[in-house]
Amino acid sequence: MSQVLHTPPPTQVPADDDLAALAARHGLTVSGARPSLPEYVHQLWARRHFITAFATAKLTAQYSQAKLGQVWQVMNPLLNAAVYYFIFGVLLGTSKGVPDYIPFLVTGVFIWTFTQSSIMAGTRAISGNLGLVRALHFPRASLPISFCLQQLQQLLFSMTALVVIILSFGIPITPRWLLAIPALILQSVFNAGVSMIMARWGAKTPDIAQLMPFVLRTWMYVSGVMWSISKLTKKDNLPHIVTVLLETNPAAVYIDLMRYALIHSFHGKQLPPHVWAAATGWALLAGIGGFIYFWKAEETYGRG
Repeated sequence: MSQVLHTPPPTQVPADDDLAALAARHGLTVSGARPSLPEYVHQLWARRHFITAFATAKLTAQYSQAKLGQVWQVMNPLLNAAVYYFIFGVLLGTSKGVPDYIPFLVTGVFIWTFTQSSIMAGTRAISGNLGLVRALHFPRASLPISFCLQQLQQLLFSMTALVVIILSFGIPITPRWLLAIPALILQSVFNAGVSMIMARWGAKTPDIAQLMPFVLRTWMYVSGVMWSISKLTKKDNLPHIVTVLLETNPAAVYIDLMRYALIHSFHGKQLPPHVWAAATGWALLAGIGGFIYFWKAEETYGRG
């Protein structure tokens, strides 16, 4: 007696359109999908308390193992300023013709350190926090923004030493000091934008973090941290394009604005032309452009 085997009919795989319609009918969305730009901004604002708490926790833990603790927030830039003063101010003579050179130098070091530290922290924001990125669902821009906020908190903490140094050299407090507020706001927006650009690059290519110290060191040397750009650009033998590049360098723009705000002997003639327009332009270009550039890769962060 023969046994007839009945094979079931082949299962039909639903088309992609059918699956999409089925998911939409039941309110399902793609896990980890990039939200729209307005929705992304809304999500960031909703997590503003997480961003500030994360930045404060990172700042508190930064020197928790050191015996001097948070004092190193002030000591690090001051020690750097002391080294630069000896090498550039004493040995190379860049202090000649620069009034109040020590406040001039310390202001440059503090403001440059803010930009440098923000960019370095942003470069490792995603690649250095993969466990957090893979474990929790949140807008990834929270990380580079929180690291920039951490560096801003550190700058504000260490500026107490800067104010003491400025006052100890007999520099008076003037209404110009209020200009430090918009200058810092614009610099913070610029730093956050560049940090988000570097965070996307660092997430894809972690080796960039090893290259950045050399790039940032070169950038520091051309930003007038240890020497006066206005004094150099007055020389007739300097090509015009070099003068333009030095004067519009964003790091130099923010450093000069802070020097103008805090140091009475730093006159408006030493500022590059249209300095506030340049500072605002760099902040908008880096801030908005960096944010959109980072958002476009939101789905890729933390994936294999």
